[in-house]
Amino acid sequence: MSEKMPMSPAGQKQALQRRTVRKPAIHKPTVDHSKAQEKLDQPQSASSIKPAVPALTHIEPDALNLALLKAQLQLRASSQNVKQPQPGKSLLILVGGIELAGKGEAVIQLREWMDPRYLKVKASLSKPLASNQPFWQDYVDAIPACGQIAVLFGNWYGDLLYSGLHESQFNTRQFQQAVLQMREFEQDLAANGVTVIKCWFDISWNCLQQRLNKLDASARQWQQLHGLDWRDQQQYRRIQRLRKQFTDDWFIINGENSQQRDLEFGHLVLDASNTALPVPQIANCWQQASIPAMLLKPAQQKLEKQQYNVELAQLQQQVAQLLRQYMLYSSVVIVFEGMDAAGKGGAIKRVVAPLDPREYEIHSIAAPDSFEKRHPYLWRFWTRLPRPGGMTIFDRSWYGRVLVERVESFASNAEWQRAYDEINHFEQQLSDSGILVIKFWLGISEKEQLKRFQAREVNPHKQYKITDEDWRNRKKWQQYLEAAADMLQRTDSSQAPWAVIATNDKKTARIAVLSHMVNQLEERLKTMTKSLRKPKPATQQPDPANANQTPVAHQLEE
Repeated sequence: MSEKMPMSPAGQKQALQRRTVRKPAIHKPTVDHSKAQEKLDQPQSASSIKPAVPALTHIEPDALNLALLKAQLQLRASSQNVKQPQPGKSLLILVGGIELAGKGEAVIQLREWMDPRYLKVKASLSKPLASNQPFWQDYVDAIPACGQIAVLFGNWYGDLLYSGLHESQFNTRQFQQAVLQMREFEQDLAANGVTVIKCWFDISWNCLQQRLNKLDASARQWQQLHGLDWRDQQQYRRIQRLRKQFTDDWFIINGENSQQRDLEFGHLVLDASNTALPVPQIANCWQQASIPAMLLKPAQQKLEKQQYNVELAQLQQQVAQLLRQYMLYSSVVIVFEGMDAAGKGGAIKRVVAPLDPREYEIHSIAAPDSFEKRHPYLWRFWTRLPRPGGMTIFDRSWYGRVLVERVESFASNAEWQRAYDEINHFEQQLSDSGILVIKFWLGISEKEQLKRFQAREVNPHKQYKITDEDWRNRKKWQQYLEAAADMLQRTDSSQAPWAVIATNDKKTARIAVLSHMVNQLEERLKTMTKSLRKPKPATQQPDPANANQTPVAHQLEE
């Protein structure tokens, strides 16, 4: 979908005066391939694609310099208000393009025009999209905080291009799905105050060759963008065909005139910096989910101590073995949510007891600090995810947005209402990367919670677990149940299902947690084993009747 950047009134007027109107191209069965190839060898005009580069180049460089500094100062000022969960905005600039099109020079010029202390640039070489982690995981540290501007010189689209150009089994369906997920991620960033603009720097084949001829020999080692031989015209044409499959919502900048290129890039950044954030949308009438019966009346049966000890030892051994087996292939994320004193900490202790501390991390999530509030809500969880082959346990999690922040009004209605979709997108991306997500909701009765609170107050070893806030939260028991009901209904999915364990017996709850983990791990390992036993796709020919199965690299040769 389009992410056209709104322009100022003056910019719109100038754009209308300067824009050349062109009729859309009509694709017919008979194509003059020679002319088509010539078109690929030419840089794409900004007026032939949407969104168009604002025609604001009447502003002189000095005036643009001052305007950018002023916009940067105003953007920083917006970060001073930390009373709201998401104050102000930030700007993320994704840069891509043909080699030697002037991307680096444009970014350097932008740094000259702005205060470089508050302009973060992350440069990286393209690499294949990882199959065992989300496409954004290597870049989340560069997502700008409120009031900041960041440039990703090399980003997830560069990795997508690399996979499409070089991986023989990366098919069209996977490519299209990756583009959809990337745009979905960017929309979620925008909803959390991060304005995203994407700039593709383009030059013609002849211009590229002329610049290669003039290139200093000492700089040639850096001209390996996307792993291509830029002397090969066929490879140039391949990347042009491929990038047009996702740059319909990018700004296309002609890089052949260096001064015009830098001005256009600077105006884009200025326009984006001055664009107001979208108005949050809230539901006109919120449909409250029904509270599950098991949460209203948790089970009372108690497990005998002897039976508990036997089952606990067996299940702990199984969980440890299965976890180690699964982590040979991918990662595991375990989420514990539930009412206060429902037994989350005790269950976590039993899960990790047979493991080496180096095999896992536990994050006990509290309210976000002032630095975390300046980032998108999920940022503090993106940065805590396990690396491939690891396991992370969250004692409370990203669901705080739709639980405590909703009930206590720490988040606006718009923020917690849109959070369900953002969380589902997040968990889908984890699952698509092979990360196993196991989620638990531990429920107890209100009477049982009171009993446990009172026991904590008189036990010196557990007094640290009870606070005045816990007692205050008890007064909103019904509101927390309603929030939990909405959460369970709206975020229970096939890729990340909820396991609801509602019992007043701690021992029963711990056995249920371990049993569910065994079931989830065994089921996922069976699926993975079956896929590993299948013949390698390299030995198979794609189905000609299904274009989505055709490797992207093969289609580019057609």
